[in-house]
Amino acid sequence: MDAVVFDLDGVLVDSEQLWDEVRRSVVAEHGGTWKEEATRALQGMSTPEWARYLVDELGIRLSAEQAAETVIGEMAKRYEGGPPVLPGAEDTVRAVADRYPVAIASSSPPSLIEAFLTAADLAEVVRVAVSSEQVAKGKPEPDVYLEAASRLGVKPAACAAVEDSTNGLRAALAAEMTVIGVPNPHFPPDPEVLAKAAAVLTDVTELPEALRRLQ
Repeated sequence: MDAVVFDLDGVLVDSEQLWDEVRRSVVAEHGGTWKEEATRALQGMSTPEWARYLVDELGIRLSAEQAAETVIGEMAKRYEGGPPVLPGAEDTVRAVADRYPVAIASSSPPSLIEAFLTAADLAEVVRVAVSSEQVAKGKPEPDVYLEAASRLGVKPAACAAVEDSTNGLRAALAAEMTVIGVPNPHFPPDPEVLAKAAAVLTDVTELPEALRRLQ
């Protein structure tokens, strides 16, 4: 492996529940109806994709642009005191960056990725940060991972990807990266998809040792 690409939400930031809570609230406030499958379906979508989903599938009475602005605005408020960085995440990224170029490939908008990098003091450590807003399709399509590898100047097959969700795992697998799963305890990924990972960790702090074993 020549590089490591991290997902953000659920891997480095304990934010999957926040996204779910905010979207549910926006749907309820604007005349939509939440569906049981929505939480899993939305994970990994790019901003334009999930905004359209809220309108087309959940029936909120906003335009897709208004839906995106409303949800991201509320997430930004939640991040004002600093994003909920997972314990040990900063040290893990630094430890990995001592050995490999690192990138972030996230479905979060660029503003929230930047908020994390600033809060965790990792802006100079993470060489590349790509939002799925900046590519054609969000996860489970591989676009955001392929773009991260391209910006690092590394072939996707020479990268390790660290993911927690079903759609994220599928995206990294489709990019033909070595996939390391860190299952989200709140929203466990599909066991059949997780089984395709090269390694499965209980905590992101286990990553440096896992990389040594896989190298």
